[in-house]
Amino acid sequence: MAKNSKTTGTHHVVPNSDGGWDVRRGGAERSSGHFDTKREATDRGREMSRNAGTEFKIHNKDGQISQSDSHGNDPRNIKG
Repeated sequence: MAKNSKTTGTHHVVPNSDGGWDVRRGGAERSSGHFDTKREATDRGREMSRNAGTEFKIHNKDGQISQSDSHGNDPRNIKG
C-alpha cells in the first residue's frame, strides 16, 4: 500500500470487525492499539495524535467520521 502525507498524517479510531475499537495510523496495515470501548480508544488515540502532531478522526460504527481534531499544523488562516 502506497503511503503519502495525506494519510500518514492522521490517526483514526475505527470499529474492529471482531468487536471493540482500534486506533490506526493513516496508511497503516495494522492497528496501533485495540480497545474494548470507543472511549478507551478515543482517549489513547487522541494522546497518540497529540504526540505525533497529526489529524485525529473518530469514526462511527458505520465507518463515517463523526469527529475530527487537528493536533498538527492547521493550514487554515483564521483571524481572532
